[in-house]
Amino acid sequence: QVQFVESGGGLVQPGGSLRLSCAASRSIFRRYNMGWYRQAPGEQRELVASITTGGNTNYADSVKGQFTISRDNAKNTVYLQMNSLKPEDTAVYYCNARPPLEGAWGQGTQVTVSS
Repeated sequence: QVQFVESGGGLVQPGGSLRLSCAASRSIFRRYNMGWYRQAPGEQRELVASITTGGNTNYADSVKGQFTISRDNAKNTVYLQMNSLKPEDTAVYYCNARPPLEGAWGQGTQVTVSS
């Protein structure tokens, strides 16, 4: 059973930065395209960034130029660098494969952007 564990969230002021990390419970990273997803209160979970096994990236229009996804297969870790954060980026952030593996969702990490 694959399980992803997210970390790095927190409270940050508008314009600030955070770097999220996601580790897998098994050495399976190199097999999967990966994605970062987020879910704001009252909203559906949405994909914000993805990265293929070969390193090609894609972003939701709302975060292009603001977020950067990267991966380190040797460390079984995927990252999300978030810059120029806005209050509307407030959400619980999750990582999972792309498309997601059902049953592999972790607890997520809360990101709150507020002054």
